[in-house]
Amino acid sequence: MTPIPGPPPRMAGSWCSLALAAALLAAGVSPVWAHDPNAGTRPAILQEVAFDQRVNDPVPPDLIFRDEQGKPVRLGAFFGKRPLVLALVYYRCQDLCPLLLDGLARAVQQVGFTVGKEFEVLTVSFDPRDTPTFAALKRAEMAQKFGWGDTARRWHFLTGTDAQIRQLTAAVGFHYTFDPATEEFAHAAGIVVMTPEGRIFRYLYGVEFPPRDLRLSLVEASSGHLGTPVDQVLLFCYHYDPAAGTYSVMVMRVLRLAGLLTVGGLGTFLLVMRRVERRRRRAAPREA
Repeated sequence: MTPIPGPPPRMAGSWCSLALAAALLAAGVSPVWAHDPNAGTRPAILQEVAFDQRVNDPVPPDLIFRDEQGKPVRLGAFFGKRPLVLALVYYRCQDLCPLLLDGLARAVQQVGFTVGKEFEVLTVSFDPRDTPTFAALKRAEMAQKFGWGDTARRWHFLTGTDAQIRQLTAAVGFHYTFDPATEEFAHAAGIVVMTPEGRIFRYLYGVEFPPRDLRLSLVEASSGHLGTPVDQVLLFCYHYDPAAGTYSVMVMRVLRLAGLLTVGGLGTFLLVMRRVERRRRRAAPREA
């Protein structure tokens, strides 16, 4: 496969690599800063790199991007039917963005829902220099790498103008900076889960997304239209942590549920034993 054209060879200390390395060292958190109290200690170019959570805010439906064939597509065309997953990357990035897309692809393969049927995936480049050709090459590369088949057609890779990109990134609270010396971006890493109506619902941070977290966020974003009774039990036991951008187990709820199940099990056992005893008593005179 023809590789995606990239920028000229770079020094090992590129800002994208710096952002990744710094984030991985930041107390074990994923490669993203969100509401970071230590932002002032970062290199100058990384000062503004972060996600600001804008939960329940609408994503502008009238923004126009271009698909892999160069055809204009209105963002609102993806709204109205299914929850959406939005990944903001740039296609010529060779450090953080490929890790994010690979992590998302692995999660999508294991989430138990079908792209284009139960949910949508939009990958949008925040680099206005990216063209539909870059988008098509990236989609083909991902399709070959993960054996997507028909999924490739349903997973959308979009490009846009600087004005459209800035409106979208501002709407979802995605901050990034451009380094003209290396012609690269320093940026946050994560995905945004939206409701079918196009409202922001969850942020999942990092470059690896546990399928459980992605599934629960999609079930919640769908307002119960997706998922099974098991998912509802998991949602009772797990709580979304906005600071970490992940779902964590709520011990007290698990203990409460375990207690209810234990009581219910004992009650069922006693009821069954009582019925068995009654049948035995009824049968005793006839045997005599």
